Amino acid sequence: MAEHVRVAVIGSGFGGLGAAVRLRREGVTDFVVLERADAIGGTWRDNTYPGCACDVPSHLYSFSFAPNPEWPRNFSGQPHIRAYLERVTDTYGLRPHLRLNSEVRSARWDAERMRWELDTASGAYTADVVVSATGPLSDPRLPEIPGLDAFPGPVFHSARWDHGVDLRGKRVAVVGTGASAIQIVPAIQPEVSRLTLFQRTPAWVLPRADRRITGVERWLHGKVPATRAARRGMLWGIRELQVGAFTKRPDRLGFVEAVAKAHLRRAVKDPELRARLTPDYRIGCKRILLSNDYYPALTRANVDVVASGLAEVRGSGLVAADGTRVEADALVFGTGFRVTDMPIARRITGADGVTLAETWKDGMAALRGTTAAGFPNLLFIIGPNTGLGNSSMILMIESQLNYLADFLRQLDVLGGRTALVARPSAVNAWNRGIQRRMERTVWNTGGCDSWYLDSEGRNTTAWPGTTAEFRRVTRRVDLQEYQMLREPRRPRTQAPAGLGEGAVAR
Repeated sequence: MAEHVRVAVIGSGFGGLGAAVRLRREGVTDFVVLERADAIGGTWRDNTYPGCACDVPSHLYSFSFAPNPEWPRNFSGQPHIRAYLERVTDTYGLRPHLRLNSEVRSARWDAERMRWELDTASGAYTADVVVSATGPLSDPRLPEIPGLDAFPGPVFHSARWDHGVDLRGKRVAVVGTGASAIQIVPAIQPEVSRLTLFQRTPAWVLPRADRRITGVERWLHGKVPATRAARRGMLWGIRELQVGAFTKRPDRLGFVEAVAKAHLRRAVKDPELRARLTPDYRIGCKRILLSNDYYPALTRANVDVVASGLAEVRGSGLVAADGTRVEADALVFGTGFRVTDMPIARRITGADGVTLAETWKDGMAALRGTTAAGFPNLLFIIGPNTGLGNSSMILMIESQLNYLADFLRQLDVLGGRTALVARPSAVNAWNRGIQRRMERTVWNTGGCDSWYLDSEGRNTTAWPGTTAEFRRVTRRVDLQEYQMLREPRRPRTQAPAGLGEGAVAR
């Protein structure tokens, strides 16, 4: 028999654990967190590649309700972030709610019983409300390359690093120049015999203002919480001031480009290599990367930069789109994730018997980034158009947790077997507004092809405003944007022929 819960949360990264904490703080204890892996942590569990670290300052990349005065560096590495999430799990008593090794195979809305039916790897569940917190950086994207299956050496994605492979002394090819690749390259360069970087598009890279946080600072942050809050506030405020350049006046990013070019000139003296590493699009169009050791690593004698994407694999030979051929013993992909076509969308079926993937076939869209038309009592954490290009996603997550809390309060006030489903008109109006604002942003006008855009060139990923604005628009649920569904009344006698029993929409 299926276990019934008030709320089922899918995923145990920052979004899922944040939702669990907020549920407990709201007095909701009848919930489970369904996790497909055998441990919590989301992307910070999966990404264990050499050099893995966050590009958002530690004191901003943490929950406001769970500050950590003991961050060791300005930009913390993967082990410290994962340890932080484990500590949050224990501090807020989340272990009893975890259901590990419980990948959600399907979630289907039952209109008659007014609840979700979930089939998982560990059994069946039913839930009044489902919170999808799988996150956009959870399913790696591997390009389809002819001959890849016949490559004789190890092949793996940065988010599925094979620690059983010893790269020392080997010829290693890295495909991609995103946030993971620029950390992997300097981490493995000293130990491999040859490193070839396949660069389809160069990245804009700024200096990384990283340093060890002193013992005095940590003591002060622990003993005087106001200093910790001031540090977080300063980091937040600086990034809020930058938003206008990204979303309204990309021409103002010229100064930042100059800083990035100077950073490149200082590290790379070879004009030919420097030319290959210089982007031809506006800075910010793709995510700006931070590194002090990426460029120096590319200048080492055992590193080659192929300014072209990998096009074909012939045995141990790798052939670039420009015809360059190199030999490799191991192949590492830093090619990103399935952001605009999240696999979970194929597994969720709404009130009309249509999957979320089918609903989103023309582009992802959700009211306030959180609810979708046709999917009652389903909320997303880090949903469509909630991504950031310059600040901490934890700020966006906490805003959506406010919305989740008010959503549950509204259901309690309405009483009975009730559901709320976003009106198509409200979703469409919200999405039109987002896309209209997106037209002038650097992500749409900067002249690049990025993971912010879907296959049709629509930006269904980024948020075109400040985090403070998003906090305001998700503070409360506006019932005018929703239809209320109630459990169908079951007559004591047989209904007349031709009359069906459906949920009443008001």
